[in-house]
Amino acid sequence: MRDRDETGRARNARPRDAYGRPLPHGAAGEPTMPDDLELPPPEALNEAQRLLDADRPFHAHEVLEAVWKAAPDPERELWRGLAQVAVGITHLRRGNPRGAKALLARAADRLEPYAAHPPYEIDAHGIIHTARALAARPEESTDPVRLTLTRST
Repeated sequence: MRDRDETGRARNARPRDAYGRPLPHGAAGEPTMPDDLELPPPEALNEAQRLLDADRPFHAHEVLEAVWKAAPDPERELWRGLAQVAVGITHLRRGNPRGAKALLARAADRLEPYAAHPPYEIDAHGIIHTARALAARPEESTDPVRLTLTRST
């Protein structure tokens, strides 16, 4: 049974490894993002980039997912797509090329509408290109992925 908060929402209480795989209760795991994480988009992008650079795509996904869930309607799909890219990379690092291919392709499609005018200096073109390249050959992508989220990093 999942741990729940006072409102009944599921909490992420199990320890996780560096790629977000659940570990047995009581095991030493990697720190995860708090369930109530709230960061403004520029700070979230910086934190997600830091985590991606440290080969922690699952944790970057948690940061991006928090923004997705709080984003205004015009930006929701952008943040959802960014979170899916991070999850796709997580699947690559876990050795799941099939899951990676599906998520990366879906993420690239979701990001396409933002390519012409991405907010927050997001490098939509670069992210879409990287996601499609990884989706085309997921079985060849076992090394850490270099992904730059913004044009300013």
